[in-house]
Formats: sequence, C-alpha cells, structure tokens
Amino acid sequence: MLKIGHLSVSIGAAVILRDVSLELDEGEMGGLIGRNGAGKTTFMRALMGALPASGKAELAGVDLIALPAHRRVAHGIGYMPEDRRLVPEFTVEENIRLPSWATKLDGVEQRLDWIFAVMPELERFRARRALELSGGQQKMVALGRALMAGRRMLPLDEPFEAYNVSIMNGTSVMRSFDNLGTTAVTYTASEQSSDWGTTIPSSFTVNVQQISSRYGPGNTGAATV
Repeated sequence: MLKIGHLSVSIGAAVILRDVSLELDEGEMGGLIGRNGAGKTTFMRALMGALPASGKAELAGVDLIALPAHRRVAHGIGYMPEDRRLVPEFTVEENIRLPSWATKLDGVEQRLDWIFAVMPELERFRARRALELSGGQQKMVALGRALMAGRRMLPLDEPFEAYNVSIMNGTSVMRSFDNLGTTAVTYTASEQSSDWGTTIPSSFTVNVQQISSRYGPGNTGAATV
C-alpha cells in the first residue's frame, strides 16, 4: 500500500505542492492529470528523492521520504521520468537491466523475457544503442527499465507521450500490470490527453486527481491534491 500524507515541495521561494495526501492499495492505479506547471512531475520526483520534500510517503510501511534517494529503488520502485534519462552508449537491453545491477534483483532473466513479451518492439532492437533510437522508442526503453525495477510501485511520468502507436496498444501495456503484483501504479498525463484515463482496464480502480481544477484566483501555483 502507498500512503502519502501532507507531502509538500518548494523550489526556492515557490511552493509547488502543498499538503498532498492520497492512498493507493495493491493493484490500484492513480492518475495525475493537469496543465503544464501543475506539479505532476514534481510529485513524481519528490517520491524518488530527486527533490527535497516534507511530509510522509509510506510504501508497505516504509517512509520513502526518510530514505536517501539511492536507496528507494531497492524497495521495488520503478520510476519512468518524462525525459527518459537513458544511458546513451548502453544498448536497449543494458538500459533495461540497469536497475538489476544496482539493486541485485532476483529473477532478472524471467523479468526481461516478460518485458519483451509485453513490448515486443523492444526485443527487436535490444542490441541497438539508446542514442540510435527515436524519441518514442526511447520512451519504450524507459518504460521497460521501470518495469524491471517496479516490483512494488511504478511511478510513470507521461508514459505514452511520443509513443507512436495507437492508444489501445498503450492500454494493452497497462493491462499487463493486472498480474504483475505491484502495489500501486501512478501515472501523469497532460490535460490534452485527459480522456486517456477512461481507457484504463476495469480491473483497476482509477483515482484521477484533477490538479488543475484546484487553482483559485491569485493562487501562486501551489497544487493541493
């Protein structure tokens, strides 16, 4: 279970997130949908320790905020950043395997086979270097890397942006999470793709937090979820 309470993030003098609270049970999916600047990526980065934050974010009873950033992945978190952050000289397969080298994961070969089964496009260019791929292909690799590590939680930041396939193919990838045993899946999407939340498999409970609707007159940009 993921339990977030009173999570707040400031960058300099600007308050980006204020007292964010939400809960996701095992197998549940939550979506953050809002305009640019609403704080969706900041929320993800705070969970991963890329930005300092106050409050609590407990995953299976462990407070992630109290952990150093480099120790969070070992708790079964597979983060997919919006800007991919691949190692350009590594091959596709090496980028996907990277979390297993850092955390000594079990069942890596079986997991890799499963990832290639979910996204067969990846297997076709597994030996190519990341710098030789298109933006959409790199997004796929970043998702595959997140799936390698995400045994308990998958924070996905705009996972299908620039992914040059039909939306139903994107949804089929999300359907594969049904038997994954992951505690929680969270994703972000821009307002332009907000109808995408309606295509999430019915086996998940979908909680869509309309961040942009929380802005009142004179608000400085802080989002409260």
